[in-house]
Amino acid sequence: MSAAKGVLSLQEEDVTKILVAGAHLGASNMNFQMETYVFKRRQNGVCLFNIRKMWDKLVLAARAIAAIENPADVCVISARQIAQRAVLKYARYTGATPIAGRFTPGSFTNQIQQAFKEPRLIIVTDPIADHQPITEASYVNIPVISFVNSDNPLRCIDLAIPCNNRGSQSIGLMLWFLAREVLRLRGTQPRNEQWEVMPDLFFYREPEEAAKEEPAAVTETHDNYNQDANAAPEGDWDQGTTIGQNVQISTGFVNNEEWNPAEDNWNKGTADNWATPAPPVAQNWSA
Repeated sequence: MSAAKGVLSLQEEDVTKILVAGAHLGASNMNFQMETYVFKRRQNGVCLFNIRKMWDKLVLAARAIAAIENPADVCVISARQIAQRAVLKYARYTGATPIAGRFTPGSFTNQIQQAFKEPRLIIVTDPIADHQPITEASYVNIPVISFVNSDNPLRCIDLAIPCNNRGSQSIGLMLWFLAREVLRLRGTQPRNEQWEVMPDLFFYREPEEAAKEEPAAVTETHDNYNQDANAAPEGDWDQGTTIGQNVQISTGFVNNEEWNPAEDNWNKGTADNWATPAPPVAQNWSA
């Protein structure tokens, strides 16, 4: 495959992100089908991916995704916990259909179940953990794009993106790259501007770390409140006031009207005579 040219070529800042996140680091074992993507081995046996080939396959995957008219026909799947946040974020920004967590068997083949789907393309983050959707996609001729490590098999995978798919930051960064390239190819994101979404939003965070940061934020807010409460009041409250001086407080009511007191005799009769008899009824109806 020829290297991407022009605007699709690999940028220096993207290379820096890949190196910092460790997306170029493979496993100590290597599958014979992944040998073409491995650049060299370290002294400790860890495989290093060719970053240029990695980027070319990622751009090719973005072009295949952008060619689908309905974004919801793309299904992105991850059974591993470290990639579920990235999958949900990718689906949010690109309009794809996410399946984060356990994949229900028969979702692509059993038409009578409620979770049945007919996607035109699926994206998986690990061929081993997501073997069930890959197998079902091969039964119904659905193309499969997968992020693969150096020891992953390529059976039933149509487009493989070599990267470190076992690190929370590396898989999050690769899905961030893929989402950005898809938006750029669709024309919704200008290529000469930086994407406002940070890669950190795609990274998985341990629940313990999030629980530690919440009390720290509450403590900081409480300290700021105490500092404001203990601050000296602005202005002199005693200025212009003499002890013993009568201060008139306005209540807002004007006491200019005279209210007549009620009568003391509550047993006084009324002026009307309720006992007056009614007039007699005429007896002659023919008059």
